[in-house]
Amino acid sequence: MKKLFLICSLSILTGFILFGCGAKEESGTPERTTVMERPLEGKRVVMVIAEKDFRDEELLDPESILADQGAIVTIASTTMDSVMGMQGTGVHPDMLVSEIEPEDWDAVVFVGGVGASQYWDDSTAHSIAKGALDAGKIVGAICIAPVTLANAGILQGKKVTCWQSEVDKLKAKGAEYTGADVERDGKIITASGPEAAISFGLKLSEALQEKQEEETTEGM
Repeated sequence: MKKLFLICSLSILTGFILFGCGAKEESGTPERTTVMERPLEGKRVVMVIAEKDFRDEELLDPESILADQGAIVTIASTTMDSVMGMQGTGVHPDMLVSEIEPEDWDAVVFVGGVGASQYWDDSTAHSIAKGALDAGKIVGAICIAPVTLANAGILQGKKVTCWQSEVDKLKAKGAEYTGADVERDGKIITASGPEAAISFGLKLSEALQEKQEEETTEGM
C-alpha cells in the first residue's frame, strides 16, 4: 500500500509540474506581448520644431506616446545645433527640415510654441505639409502651428482647432474652427495647445494604427 501510495503521489506531482509548465508557456511569449504593446512598430514620424521656443510638452508628450508604441520618431528643425524649448528643454534635431521627403514618413507633425511662427510663411514647410497629405500621410499640428497648414492651403473646408489667438488666421483660409482640444478631419489632426499634448499624441497614434490596418487590408 505504501508503495502504491508513493507511485500515485509521484504521478500526481509529475502531472502538476507538466501542466503547470504548460500553463506558464501558454500564458504568452515575449514576442506576442511585444507585438500587442507596440502597435506602431516600424512606423516613421517626423516632428518639426522651431529653431527656438518650441513648446516642450507639445514635442515631448506625443513623442513619448508614439515611441512607446514602437514608432520611430525623428526631430527636424532648420538647424542641427541644440534647440531650446520655452520651458528649458534642450533638443538636438536629427535632421534639417529641408531634408524631409514627405513620402518617406507615415506622419508629419508640426509642433507649436511661439517660435513655430517661423514656419507660417515658409514655402518648404508648406510643400512638406501639402506633399504629405497628397501622399496619404497623417499631417498634424498643435497650438499655433496649424497656421502653417492653413497657409499651405490644406485646411480649406476642414474641421480644425488651434491656440485661441490664431483662430482668425485659420478661418481666413477657409478652415472650420471647432474649439475642441483635439480635432481630426480625415488625415489632418490639430490640437489647441500644451494642455492637449497628450490627447494629441493619442489621436496621432490612433490615426497611424488605422492607416496601418488600411494598408494591411489593401495588401491582402
